Amino acid sequence: MQEPIKASVCDEIATLLFDRPKAYNAFDLETITILAEHLFNLAVDDTVRGVIISGVGTTFCSGGDLKWVKSLPEGYPAALHHLAGRLHQAVLEIRRMKKPVVAAINGVAAGAGFSLALACDFRVMAKSAVMRQAYTYYGLTIDGGGTFTLPRLVGLARAMEIAAFDRLITAEQALEWGLVTKIVEDGRALEEALTMTEELTQGSLNSFGHSKRLMTDSFSNSFETHLELERDALCSCAGHPDAEEGMTAFADKRKPVFDMTPGFRK
Repeated sequence: MQEPIKASVCDEIATLLFDRPKAYNAFDLETITILAEHLFNLAVDDTVRGVIISGVGTTFCSGGDLKWVKSLPEGYPAALHHLAGRLHQAVLEIRRMKKPVVAAINGVAAGAGFSLALACDFRVMAKSAVMRQAYTYYGLTIDGGGTFTLPRLVGLARAMEIAAFDRLITAEQALEWGLVTKIVEDGRALEEALTMTEELTQGSLNSFGHSKRLMTDSFSNSFETHLELERDALCSCAGHPDAEEGMTAFADKRKPVFDMTPGFRK
């Protein structure tokens, strides 16, 4: 039986693809559970330096599979409780992972697919791809961390506009609003995401991991608390071999070359 998530690792970069093209890469409980498990394992895999999430075919992810939701005898609330729970596990793994996670938005990213893309660290979007939150139009509310990430990416007023009107967001609009990092020609989203991830993983993953955690937690901490967390993180980084190499390279007026040995850059 074909797995609904196609997973592969090449040159220490993992790629996770939604592989349900006939369902527009919508996920049922099995699919989102498998995605969360892959992310959990990749987070602690010392041989993997970065992760890319995308979809097979012409869709990134169209969100939760409503056919599956309707088929559950317990009813809609129970079905969405299960789906949202697994989706949130996946999102937490992305946000807590000390490695860069890049979304290659090759086509439609809607519903939970929209929220999942926003949870990633960076987003590459195909020129003809579109985004849509696709919750409120159907009487639901956004999950997958979307109501947390969206106002932080675009501001509260724009986030409310996206939530209230639920219009399609083009690639050009997404770039202008700060929802995506880069637009590429159709068919090149995955390729560009790989190039971006390779560039990111040439730097210090220790530094990236600390910076990512600080940014994620910055909205829930007081200023004084966050200053202390910054100082702790700075000192922790200073004690890591990456910082020794970085500061030596600065003094020598050369580009730092960080150790790529698996397990070294924790």
